[in-house]
Amino acid sequence: MPEWISKRIFNQRSFWAIVVARGKPALFVLGLYPLARWFWLGWQDQLTANPIEFLSRSSGTWALVCLLVTLSISPLRRLTGQSALIRWRRMCGLFTFFYALLHALAWAWWDQGFFLSAMVQDVIKRPFIAVGFAAFLGLTILAITSTHRSMRVLGRNWQRLHRLVYVIALAVIVHYWWHKAGKNDFATVSIYAVVTIFLLGWRVQHWRSKRLETKIKQAYR
Repeated sequence: MPEWISKRIFNQRSFWAIVVARGKPALFVLGLYPLARWFWLGWQDQLTANPIEFLSRSSGTWALVCLLVTLSISPLRRLTGQSALIRWRRMCGLFTFFYALLHALAWAWWDQGFFLSAMVQDVIKRPFIAVGFAAFLGLTILAITSTHRSMRVLGRNWQRLHRLVYVIALAVIVHYWWHKAGKNDFATVSIYAVVTIFLLGWRVQHWRSKRLETKIKQAYR
C-alpha cells in the first residue's frame, strides 16, 4: 500500500477517534434527555392524567430505546469502518440499565409498595412481569461486569457473558408484547420487534460469514 494512502487512512481514523472521544459528553447529555423531560413535564404539571402510569411506561420505553441503540453500535462500526464508535457502547449500555432500573423501581414502589411478598406473587402470577424481571436481572449482571476490572478478571468469559444481551433483548420484546396483548395494541411494539430482529439477524449473518471465511482459509492452508 502506498505511503500516502496509509497516512490518509491513519489520519481519518485519528479524526474519528477524536470525534468519538469529544462526542461522549454530548452523548451523556442526550442520554439524560428523558429524565430532564420528565422533570420539566412535572414542573409544568403535564405528566398526563395518570403520572404514575406515564412514568412507568415511559421509563420502560426509553430502556428499550437505549438497548437498541447499544445493539446498533457494532453494525454501525462495521458498516462505517469507524472502530472508535465502540467507545460509545458502554455508556449506552449503562443508560439502558439506568432507565430499566427506574422502570423496575416504578413497579416495585408504586405498584407493590416495596412489599417483597407482593412482588414475588406478582412475578409468579403474571408471566410478562416474570419475563421483564428476568431481563432486568440480566441487565444488572451486565452493568456490574461492565468495568475494565471485570474484563480483566473474566478474560474471554467476559465476552461470552455479555452475549446475554441478545437474550435480554428478546426477553424485553416478549415482556412488552405480552403487556400490550391485554389491550390488543401491537402497533408500537411491532416496530421495536422488527428493529430488534433486524439487529440480531445482522449479528447471525455476520457470525455465519466469519465462520465461512475461517473455513475457506483453513481449506487453502
